[in-house]
Amino acid sequence: MQLVLVALGGALGATLRYLVTSWVQQRVDFFPWGTLVVNLVGSFLIGMVLELTLRGYLSSQARLFLAVGILGGFTTFSSFSWETLALLEDGDVLPALVYGVGSLVAGISLAWLGSVTVRWLWSL
Repeated sequence: MQLVLVALGGALGATLRYLVTSWVQQRVDFFPWGTLVVNLVGSFLIGMVLELTLRGYLSSQARLFLAVGILGGFTTFSSFSWETLALLEDGDVLPALVYGVGSLVAGISLAWLGSVTVRWLWSL
């Protein structure tokens, strides 16, 4: 059953990643904004999902489906790595640094913010 939850969530997450990335990139194609948006939204959501799991509001099955499945399929760290390398190989060092460091700092910050958001909502 665990593999089914991960597989179904992964298929859904990958489909969502494709749709969101495509939608964003059609509007701004000069920088890998689609991947950046997906990674940042995914970082925020994984912070929320894992905090809810730690607090006992989500089961281990829900965590598998949401965090490992959907968000694992939705976030695109491998695409991020490739796009950063492509920027570097094209000689775009500053955009590569901004994209790479910005993605990491903002992603970690948003994971923390997702966790804090759940803590704040549950303290009301």
